[in-house]
Amino acid sequence: MFFFDIKRYSINDGPGIRITIFMKGCQLSCVWCHNPEGISPRKQKMYTRKKCIGCKRCVENCPAQALILTPEGIKSDDALCKLCGQCVKVCPSLAMEMSGFDYSVDYLMREIEKEMIFIEHSGGGVTFSGGEPLLYPVVLLELLVRCRKIGVHRAVDTSLYVPKESLTAIMNETDLFLIDLKHIDSGKHKQFCGAPNEQILTNLRMIAEAGKDFIIRIPLIEGVNADDENIIRSAEYLASLPWKRKEVHLLPYHETASAKHQKLGTVYNPGKILLTPPSKERQQHCINLFKLYRINATIGGSV
Repeated sequence: MFFFDIKRYSINDGPGIRITIFMKGCQLSCVWCHNPEGISPRKQKMYTRKKCIGCKRCVENCPAQALILTPEGIKSDDALCKLCGQCVKVCPSLAMEMSGFDYSVDYLMREIEKEMIFIEHSGGGVTFSGGEPLLYPVVLLELLVRCRKIGVHRAVDTSLYVPKESLTAIMNETDLFLIDLKHIDSGKHKQFCGAPNEQILTNLRMIAEAGKDFIIRIPLIEGVNADDENIIRSAEYLASLPWKRKEVHLLPYHETASAKHQKLGTVYNPGKILLTPPSKERQQHCINLFKLYRINATIGGSV
């Protein structure tokens, strides 16, 4: 398995100051995904055209001769590229990047321990995100157990679109779940995310009935899920759960993921679905709708 980022001094992925570790691989394909480099479980190469100075060092040093300099920048032959990363090593302008690192559990624990002073003084911890961390329950469980042994608060950021067994394996070693609820309607969930949501809702109920702590995070998008029907149905479902915290973070849509798609050579929102940020008035209206069901919704950053 591969990891694609380690974010230090994170303040939006759970309480306190945290270190967030991102795992590659996700079975959903949300149109608005803000971490498209986390969808594929495989190592990937990324290229930023505006950073490229045309020095051709990557072309000259590619052992597979997979690169060529064109008027549009560096082009890569995916059939030849071995993803060895040599082009990244020699690029002076950082136009070339690799997404996907085979970190060991020992390496990750050392990185977590480096942040202990911030974690301890802020009531923070570690958050495992992605992609979908629950695709790797064996590795995730080992990391969670080792974090418990050194007294680190543990959060898992997940869509819950995984087999029940994967969730069961790690549930008792997780202090807080950050759960993405994209859409309450299964058909629309499949339309926008590539899969239905029955398994997600089943897993969510299992977490609630087990008495585990969780926060719901909703990417709020006009034309997708910011309408009254979806918000009310979501609130009704969440209110039906045995859930002490009753906390929802609404994450207004933005389009910054399009730049990452350019780096990957993929297309953002290929179906040209109309996606727009909700107005301040609509955001407040959604907050008020959740309040009717005694759920505390807040604007919790941006997705």
